[in-house]
Amino acid sequence: MRKFTFRGGVHPYDGKELTARKPVRVLEAGVELAFLLSQHIGAPAKSIVKKGDRVLEGQMIAEAGGFVSAPVFSSVSGTVKGIEKRRNAAGALCDAIIVTNDFAHEKVPADPLPGMEAYCALKQETESGKSEYNMVTRPASEALELIQPDDHLKKLEKSQVLERIKKAGIVGMGGAGFPTHVKLSPSDPEKIDFILVNGSECEPYVTCDYRLMCDRPGELIAGLKAVLRLFGSAKGVFCIEDNKPEAIRILTEALGREENIYVAPCRTKYPEGAERSLIKAITSRDVNSRMLPADAGCIVINVSTAFAIFEAVFLGQPLYRRILTISGDAVVNPENFLVPTGVSFSEIAEKAGGFLQMPEKLIAGGPMMGFAQSDFTGVVTKTSSALTAFRYDLVSRYEETACINCGRCVDACPARLVPSHLADMVQKKQMERFEENYGLECVNCGSCSWSCPAGRPLAALVNQGRQTILAARRKAR
Repeated sequence: MRKFTFRGGVHPYDGKELTARKPVRVLEAGVELAFLLSQHIGAPAKSIVKKGDRVLEGQMIAEAGGFVSAPVFSSVSGTVKGIEKRRNAAGALCDAIIVTNDFAHEKVPADPLPGMEAYCALKQETESGKSEYNMVTRPASEALELIQPDDHLKKLEKSQVLERIKKAGIVGMGGAGFPTHVKLSPSDPEKIDFILVNGSECEPYVTCDYRLMCDRPGELIAGLKAVLRLFGSAKGVFCIEDNKPEAIRILTEALGREENIYVAPCRTKYPEGAERSLIKAITSRDVNSRMLPADAGCIVINVSTAFAIFEAVFLGQPLYRRILTISGDAVVNPENFLVPTGVSFSEIAEKAGGFLQMPEKLIAGGPMMGFAQSDFTGVVTKTSSALTAFRYDLVSRYEETACINCGRCVDACPARLVPSHLADMVQKKQMERFEENYGLECVNCGSCSWSCPAGRPLAALVNQGRQTILAARRKAR
C-alpha cells in the first residue's frame, strides 16, 4: 500500500504508548471556570453576560466579534462572577468570563435534526453517570445506521449546514483556532477538490485524535460528509500516520465502499500534520505563505474539528468541551480526558493523579509546538489538545555551541529553507535579507531546533524574524 509523505521532517520519540490505549474519561469541572474571549484567530468574542447573571451549560456567553471570530459557550451552569484578565497558553493577557459552577448541570436544550432521537437517546444513556466516555463500544456501522448522514444531509441546504457550524462556535481544534465557518467559505467552492481530515497527530505524546478515530469512526465519517455537502466535487480523505494501524483499519472498514471518501496512510514523520506538509504529501500540490490551502484546491480540518462538526450539524450542540491528553514522564497516570472548556490545568493534573515529582517543564500542547507554562493557572480552550509535563527541562540544560554548518537543519526543514542562515540574519537584524531568503515561509514546526547538534534555538530565532516583519507590515497599513 502506498504511504504518503513529504520532503524533510524528523523522527522524535513520540511517547504515545503512555495514553494511546487509555479510554477517554469524563472530567467534571471544579468550582470556578474561566472562559477566554480569545480562543481563536481573529477578533475576540464579545461578552453578552454580566456579573451576577445565571448561565446554563451550553449557553452562549460571548458572541462573535466579527466575521473572523466565533462565539463562546459556558460548559457549566452557574453564576457569572465577572470579567477578568487571564493569560492564554502563549502568555498574552486577554479578557475572560469567570463563572462559578453550581453543579446543577442544567443545560440549554440542544437542537438535533429530526430523526436523531434514537442516537440522542443512546448518547444520553451511555454518558449519564459514567466516568468513561464510553459510547465507544458500538461499531461504526451501528453509529452510521443511527445517524443516517446521507439521508439527513440531503434534506439540508448548504447554507443550513454552514450556519449550524457557525452557531456552534467551531474553530480549528488542532491548535490554529481559525473559525471553521470561514475556512469552509472559500470564494469558489467548486474549485475545492479535497477535504483532508488531519489524523496524523504527529505531535509527540498527544493521542486525543487517535482515540476519536478508534472510538468514534461513525461520527467522524458523518462530520466529514457534512463538510462534503458544501463542496460539490470534492473527495474526503482521512490522513493517518502509519504508527496508528488500528485507526487506519477501523476507519477503512467503517468506510466500506464509500466512493468519495478514503483513508490515506502517511509515513510517520514530524511535521506530517502541518497543513502545507499534509497537502504536499497527499496531493503533491505546493502552498506558500501568500496562499490559502483553498488556492490549491484543498481544505484541511482536524479530526477533533470533524467530530465537533458532527455534533453541531446533527445534534445542534455547540463546542464547549473537547478531548485532551495529559502525558509526560512527570505525570502519575497519563490520561485522555473529555474536558469542559474553562477548566484549569491544575484540575486536570489533579485528576491524573498529580506528579511523580514537580515538573521542571510544563507545556500547553505537545513538546514540539506547544507553549511552555510558568505555572498551572492556564485554562482549557477550544484549541487545547494536550498538557505535557516532564520531570526535567532538558532543553535548558543544553549548552549552545557554534554552528558547524552540518546542514542537518536544512535536511529537516519541510519548507526547504536554510534555518541556520536565517537565524544568523535575525541575530544581526538583517530583516531585508531574511525576507529575501524566504524566512516568511517557515511553518514554525521546530524541526530545525530538534535536529541541531549545536543546540541553537533556530526555530525561536526564525519565528522572531517572522513576527518582526509581520508586525511591521501591520503597523504600515
